[in-house]
Amino acid sequence: MTDIPELQRVTTEYVVVEDRIRISGEAVDGATIVLWLTQRLLNLLAPRLTSGLERPDSTSDGLLQGFAQQAAEASLSPQPAVQATAPAASWRVDAVDILSGPDGVALTFRSDEGRAARLALATEPLRQWLGILRRQYQAAGWTDRVWPVWMEDAAKPPPLAQARCTSTDARLRATPPESVEGRVLVSASGHGESPFLPPP
Repeated sequence: MTDIPELQRVTTEYVVVEDRIRISGEAVDGATIVLWLTQRLLNLLAPRLTSGLERPDSTSDGLLQGFAQQAAEASLSPQPAVQATAPAASWRVDAVDILSGPDGVALTFRSDEGRAARLALATEPLRQWLGILRRQYQAAGWTDRVWPVWMEDAAKPPPLAQARCTSTDARLRATPPESVEGRVLVSASGHGESPFLPPP
């Protein structure tokens, strides 16, 4: 069985002519991989990831989430874009495995042809990537209904923080979470989300 490439750095951007989100990723071995994500798949994935950050037992969670999101986006430092001029692979993502734990998530992007790539994000980089993804939604003119209210609040930072996170072509480094608890599959096949048991 082929090892799944681990992405250590990604650039996420909306591509008008494709009407899709492109993730250009740099693997640990330096190879670049281009992943194409459709709005349909992302409309399933985004709520799954944002809900994983929430604490349903807290009445003030929305306010706390907004502050945490704003802080994460404000701390995002610019990095050089991943240049995927001659990628080792380029393919459409048809499903995403989500392994989640208290310290972050590991996302395994999969194609129907058996290709895969993995991106592990600790909680703060996950929030940063979600903020980038939401800005790409806005650039595309896609619906905002998939995003929670606390992300709308976080999108209105004070001027200083706003000046530090204005890049629509932002980059982030993947930081693996220390532990993983549950696994979920998000698929664009029309079957929605299917729960999986944690790996042994």
